[in-house]
Amino acid sequence: MYILGDIGNSETKIFLTYPNGKVFKRINFLSKDINNKILNIRLKKIEKYFNKIEKILFCSVVPKKFLLIKKYFKKKTLIKCFEIKDLNLRSLIKINVNFKQVGSDRLTNAISLINNRDNFIILDFGTATTFDVVIKKTYKGGVIAPGVKISLSSLSDKASLIPEINLKKIKKVIGIDTLSAVRSGFFWGYAGLIDNMINLIKKETKKSFKLVFTGGFSDLFKNSIRSKVKHDKDITLKGLIKISELLK
Repeated sequence: MYILGDIGNSETKIFLTYPNGKVFKRINFLSKDINNKILNIRLKKIEKYFNKIEKILFCSVVPKKFLLIKKYFKKKTLIKCFEIKDLNLRSLIKINVNFKQVGSDRLTNAISLINNRDNFIILDFGTATTFDVVIKKTYKGGVIAPGVKISLSSLSDKASLIPEINLKKIKKVIGIDTLSAVRSGFFWGYAGLIDNMINLIKKETKKSFKLVFTGGFSDLFKNSIRSKVKHDKDITLKGLIKISELLK
């Protein structure tokens, strides 16, 4: 069995999987809450499987939290815990950006999709809204825009007359009150941002792309833009499974 994990700015996901990628256990918790006590409590349910673990691999954009998790597994099992950038990723994908600065999650998502035929734009609705450009087996770079949730929260925090809002799909553009006006601004504003960014990437690269959406608000926007979209909530896990083959 494998332990695979994705440590994001907001949420951490840990998977107990079989080598074929089938998930046996899935554990989610807030990244800000990670400490030794929480790890001991939340991972208690999978401790009995630790003697069956062959590989432990994480992608992480929060180094301090990964270090805590790495120390936890060092105490609990003889299997070394790796972060994907510890491995020779260039044997899987050509990377045309500053390796130190690109997020491990973004590389993991790219590796999950690469082949010798297709080009991809991967849109991940996380703490930030990211666009990653993959041309065949090359990671070309991408775009980072403000995240939907953090932008909503920032607006309500800074504007005393705007309450916290649960974003949802709406048909009308012109709002008739504060709630509908803000929902319109965020829903149609982000839909426009997505469409425009996709068109600009196509124009700059002179390529056609398959679009893959993942992350928190991907369900909301997948049918609200002009292009055909594939929705894949497990794209990062699939990338981790692919990268885990580098661990012999």
